[in-house]
Amino acid sequence: MPTLLYYPLVRPPQEVLHQALLYWDDVASVVPRDPDVYEAAVTEELKDLKERGLYHPVVLGIEYRRPLDEDSLHLGVLYQELRKLAARTPSPQASVLDAFLLRSKFGHAVEDAIVRLGLGRRIESSERWHGASLAVTREVRLLVLGALAQGVASTSDNRAYTPYTDQRSADVTSLRPMAHGSCVSAWRVELGRLLPLPAPGTSTSEVLAFRDRYAAERERLMSATQTMLCDLRREWEHPADVLVRMRVELKRAREDYQAAARASRMAWVHRFVSVTVGVTTAAAGALVVPELAWIAGIAGSIGFNIATREVRPLFDRTKEHPFSYLHQVDRELA
Repeated sequence: MPTLLYYPLVRPPQEVLHQALLYWDDVASVVPRDPDVYEAAVTEELKDLKERGLYHPVVLGIEYRRPLDEDSLHLGVLYQELRKLAARTPSPQASVLDAFLLRSKFGHAVEDAIVRLGLGRRIESSERWHGASLAVTREVRLLVLGALAQGVASTSDNRAYTPYTDQRSADVTSLRPMAHGSCVSAWRVELGRLLPLPAPGTSTSEVLAFRDRYAAERERLMSATQTMLCDLRREWEHPADVLVRMRVELKRAREDYQAAARASRMAWVHRFVSVTVGVTTAAAGALVVPELAWIAGIAGSIGFNIATREVRPLFDRTKEHPFSYLHQVDRELA
């Protein structure tokens, strides 16, 4: 299974962390290169999970150089978006800088571009945390960290990453079309009813115990879900065929997992979790959705919803990046 790559912050919230431990191989986030800032930014719980092989800190510019290469597609898109943002801001220097970026999370070129465009300023402080920060607006932070997460997912050769955020604005910013005509069609699949979560207040140790005890049930459910998403991407013209073919396997996997959840005696909730499935490059811009209501009916019988959306074509030429997740902690499904 892929690695859940959380953005825009270093620390995933507890619910997202538990989602990763149940339905993914492990969890990752982009961390600062500076050792002192890393120690302050990464929690003891994440460090413990790292020792267990369940948390993977991503350090840009060292093991992951390609997202910061000057000829990187994602970096080019980022610079273009930053210039557009500066152009439509009447007085960037007077903007309320209500967020910050850890300067050692990304390269000097990105930092210089933000400062040069008037979209941020370096924070000078004796404190190790603030002294390594760049004051920016929330929009700039989401734009930069969303683009870098997409870049890591598209260019990593040794690990499969899937970008995952709990902030709708981050999801929209990282995937929105750049201009008229520069977009492709994609599926949006809502999986919240298919992938229940432990209720708030559940400890990570309880989640880890469930992960170990019911490994077969959770791996079967996530494998069936991942197969369905991959098939939807490849067979974009025949979504109903994919859902009909996967219906029996998904329903059985879901029922087995629900039985395990009941046996655990833990409390569970359903959150809004949607995944955007990019179609293959050959099909980009040509997605035709016949009888969506019928397709949605099939999906509903299994336990999820399906719709369409338009997104920015952020696919790398050599390796396409098909998925991006949005998890909304404040939206509980009935």
